[in-house]
Amino acid sequence: MHSTGGSTPEVLSSASPSPSPSSSSERRPARPAVTELRLSAFASHRAAVHTLGPVTLFAGASGSGKSTALRAYEALARLGAGEDLATAFPDAADRVPERARPDAQGRRGFRIGCTVDGPVGPVRLDVAVQAEPCLRVVGERLTCRGRTLLTTALRDPGRTSVQAEWHTAGATPVTRAPLPDDLLGTALLPLRVAGKTQGQLEVLAAAEQVVVALRSVFACDPRPDRMRAPVPTGEGRLRRGCDNLAEVLHRTRTDCPRRHARLASVAGAGCVGPVTGLGVEELPGDRVRAVLERAGTVAGSPAPGEQGERGPWVTPLGRLGDGELRYLALALVLLTGPGVLAMDQLAEVPAAMRTLTVLADRLDQGLDRRQFHELLGLAAGICAGGHIRLVGAVGEAAAEGVREVSGVTVVDLSRE
Repeated sequence: MHSTGGSTPEVLSSASPSPSPSSSSERRPARPAVTELRLSAFASHRAAVHTLGPVTLFAGASGSGKSTALRAYEALARLGAGEDLATAFPDAADRVPERARPDAQGRRGFRIGCTVDGPVGPVRLDVAVQAEPCLRVVGERLTCRGRTLLTTALRDPGRTSVQAEWHTAGATPVTRAPLPDDLLGTALLPLRVAGKTQGQLEVLAAAEQVVVALRSVFACDPRPDRMRAPVPTGEGRLRRGCDNLAEVLHRTRTDCPRRHARLASVAGAGCVGPVTGLGVEELPGDRVRAVLERAGTVAGSPAPGEQGERGPWVTPLGRLGDGELRYLALALVLLTGPGVLAMDQLAEVPAAMRTLTVLADRLDQGLDRRQFHELLGLAAGICAGGHIRLVGAVGEAAAEGVREVSGVTVVDLSRE
């Protein structure tokens, strides 16, 4: 994949060496996961390759590109879920590298990609996007073990399609067909490839591995200002802004009592005062509000000469600070799973074959040092199991104290 003269990036087809045979004793991850993010030419990032671990924190000063890296990841996830370019990149023109020069036709674009490791081995996906004068995919390449499984290229700018070639290894080495220029070709392969030859089966396995990993992403950005008021009851799936936190707690209290109880115990580490549980009060009009259940003196230490009132009591979540609310929401995401999140449920894929990846921009926003370290410790412990991964963006100060935490990868963008 390359760009000519800093203009619109293109993908060029080339002969690929045959893949080396895989050792029968080689053990591959059972759950597909994105292990590398490539920002070849995307906004302020140039030729950037970032390794992603179970917990990865993009750190740096304001303007270093940490939020941009998460936006690129989320855009790939949207494309993998079948969304079009305009939805994945609503601000595509702003993602073109600032000094990229247009070609003779006035075209400029950007390039991003990722590597997904899983049962079939590491699979690389690279995408070249034209942002100006119109938004379209101009090239895509899918490779595994040194073999090119799919390439697409824009042959006729007057058409709304790209020419695709995918590996067949049958009577003909490759199959050629047009694909839409506003969708990710890899996500379309399961609908286009017959799976009759060994080559086609390789293509399908690689494409499905990438799609499963990209569709298993939940972008989370808790908004405390929207989490304080009672909310209507519903299906109980946590939304991106976590404004329906009370509704979800109402569901987990009944459907997931063990995880709900663990969340209640975790809440005590991130909230001021004693916490004995997380409760939900049902209100008129089919609304609910969440409360912290407490024990001890209601009003704290009694004033001199007064007797403090003792016994169980509750604090509505609306009374909590912003950091406490963000802490609770992020802990809930880590302790539950896809079934409680407003995301693609991938019903056709067994839970044992999926890895949920949580994207959390401004992960440290509003959290004090204690809350951030408690949350990161929780994430490191949970993500070590392999069924959840966390990719977040944090400021320089938050990153300083966690560089030596086991299981946490810190990508320092200020040093690049």
